Amino acid sequence: MSNLVLYRKYRPQMFNEIIGQEHVVQTLSNALASEMISHAYIFSGPRGSGKTTIARLLAKAVNCRNRKDGQFEPCDKCSSCLEIQQGRSLDLIEIDAASHRGIDEIRELRDGIKFAPVKEKYKVFIIDESHQLTKEAVNALLKTLEEPPGHAIFVLATTEIHKMIPTIISRCQRFDFRKLTLAEIVKRLDIVSQKEKAKIDKPALELIALNSGGSIRDAESLLDQALTFAGTLGREGMIKTEDIKDLLGLTDISLISQLVDFISEKNEQGAIKFLEETFDKGYDPQEFTKALVHYLRQAMLLNISPDAMNPIIIGLTKEEQEKIQAQAVKLGSQELQKALNLFLEAENKMKYSSIPQLPLELAIVDIIHKQG
Repeated sequence: MSNLVLYRKYRPQMFNEIIGQEHVVQTLSNALASEMISHAYIFSGPRGSGKTTIARLLAKAVNCRNRKDGQFEPCDKCSSCLEIQQGRSLDLIEIDAASHRGIDEIRELRDGIKFAPVKEKYKVFIIDESHQLTKEAVNALLKTLEEPPGHAIFVLATTEIHKMIPTIISRCQRFDFRKLTLAEIVKRLDIVSQKEKAKIDKPALELIALNSGGSIRDAESLLDQALTFAGTLGREGMIKTEDIKDLLGLTDISLISQLVDFISEKNEQGAIKFLEETFDKGYDPQEFTKALVHYLRQAMLLNISPDAMNPIIIGLTKEEQEKIQAQAVKLGSQELQKALNLFLEAENKMKYSSIPQLPLELAIVDIIHKQG
C-alpha cells in the first residue's frame, strides 16, 4: 500500500466516508436498505467528484455477504468486499469508454452479461467516460439496457451528460454530482494528511484546494506531490504555504499587488520596468498574467460586495484582502472591468506571440492611457 498514490490509498471504502454528494449517498443508501436496486444508473458530474468511487461502493454493498436487511453499508470484511476493494472480483467489470469505445467491446460485454455471476449475487458493469462510446456501441448498449438480466447492474459515468443520447438516459436512474466546495476539499485533505502523519498548516491545505479545480482526486494528487516535494519536512517539520507556492509555481501575490499599484498610480514606466525585472527572475509571463487576471477578478468581486467574500474562497490573508480592497476602490469598477478585459485578451494572445510578455506590456500601456 505504501507505493500507492494518496487518492488510491485512501479511497473511501464506506458510504459514511464520502465527503460531499450527500444527495447521491442518501438516495443510494435508502435504495440499498429497502432493496430497491435499479438495473442501471448514470453518474454525471465533473472529474474527481467521486463517481467511480461511489460506483464501486455500490458494487460492494449489493454483493456484501454480511449486509443485513435494512442496512446499506458494506461490511468491508467478507470475501466479496475484499475482492472488490482489491480489484480482484470477476463480477465487477470496469470499462474505460475513452479507450474501449467501439461496438466490438460492447458486443463482448453484451454476450458476457448473459452468463450468471461467477461468485457474487450481481454482476456490476462500470462504464467510465460513457459519452465517448461510438454511435454503434451506444445502440448495442441501448438494447442491453432495455432488457437486462436480473443479475446485471450498470453504472455509466460521464463528465459530459449532454453528449449522452436521451434514450440511454431515460433507461437509467440519473445522479448529478456537483463540484466540491473548498471547505469540503480542505476537510478531506486534513483527514488524509492526518492519516499520513504529515504536518501541514491550514492555509497550505486551502491553497491546494484552491488549485484543485473542485476535484478531490486532483487535490489529493497535489497533496501527494507536496509531501514528496517537502521530503522529510512532512514528517519532522510543518509544510507551509510557501512550500506549496514553490511546488505549484504560483506567482507571489505581492508581485501582482505591486504591479496593480503601478497601474493605479498611472506609472507606465515603473510598470514596464517592474515587469522586465520580474520576468528576468524567471517568472513565466503566461502564469503571471493568469494570476493577474485572478487577482483583479477578486478585486472586482470585493468592490461589489466586500462583506460577502469568504477569505478562504478568495485565497487571501486579511492583510492581502485589505490591500486589494483599497486598490479596487482606487481603480473603480469601470477601470477594473476594462483592465480585466484587456488582460484576458493579453493572456490569449500570449499563446501565439513571438515575444510572450509583449501582449501584457501593450495591455498595461493601453490601460494606463485609458485611465488618463
